[in-house]
Amino acid sequence: MAYQGLSLEGKKALIFGGTSGLGKSIAMGFAEAGADVVPVSRRAEEVAKTAAEIRAHGRRALELTGDVTQRGDIQRVIDGMRKEFGRIDILVNSAGTTKRAPSLDYPDEEWNRVMNVNLNGTWYACQMVGRVMRDQMYGRIINIASIGAFLSLHEVAPYCASKGAVAMLTRSLGNEWMKYNITVNAIAPGVFETPLNRSVIHEPGRKASILSHTPMQRFGTLEEIKGVAIFLASESASFVTASVVSVDGGFMAMGIGP
Repeated sequence: MAYQGLSLEGKKALIFGGTSGLGKSIAMGFAEAGADVVPVSRRAEEVAKTAAEIRAHGRRALELTGDVTQRGDIQRVIDGMRKEFGRIDILVNSAGTTKRAPSLDYPDEEWNRVMNVNLNGTWYACQMVGRVMRDQMYGRIINIASIGAFLSLHEVAPYCASKGAVAMLTRSLGNEWMKYNITVNAIAPGVFETPLNRSVIHEPGRKASILSHTPMQRFGTLEEIKGVAIFLASESASFVTASVVSVDGGFMAMGIGP
């Protein structure tokens, strides 16, 4: 077989949480690499806008909305994509949420909301799309974890717990599903400026703390998430599964500085 490199030409990609932040950047990267892309979120206007941008790259896109905490929504998206594209080659689980609050005062409803979106939504999509990939004996699944899967982040304990579970889910499924020619990997981003976290990371004390623990001395840019996602979705990563790849400017490797 000829080396396919980093091309996604002809691949069909489904991205939950694909209309903002890291998910949208990955959607654009996939389109630039040759894939047809279905960017899903709950807001129809954002889906339409992102789909138009994908088409501007000369790729096909579908405008499907859905809530990852609802299996019925996920199934409707799967059915719509299979009807139009015939298959699902790539799944990215990028839908996520957080809330910062002291752990002793964290309300149950917020804990459940964070877990439902970040962990349950990822599990539902992996399981349901995984069945499609099993039947076609091919698939690339990329989950979005976090450096918070491995390190404590101040006053976001439920978020860290959910992302730690996503990392372990990734490893478990990557091990179990290789027999179906499905790779399952995760990206653990460091601190990227997104609509979800912008107000938090720019708090003076928090920003200084983050940068003091980041050897590159800056936040990541959304463009910098594309490359690793394209790699994991491509044939270049055919021997990579059950892995969690950090994209963090060296944050997790930072020890005692000078």
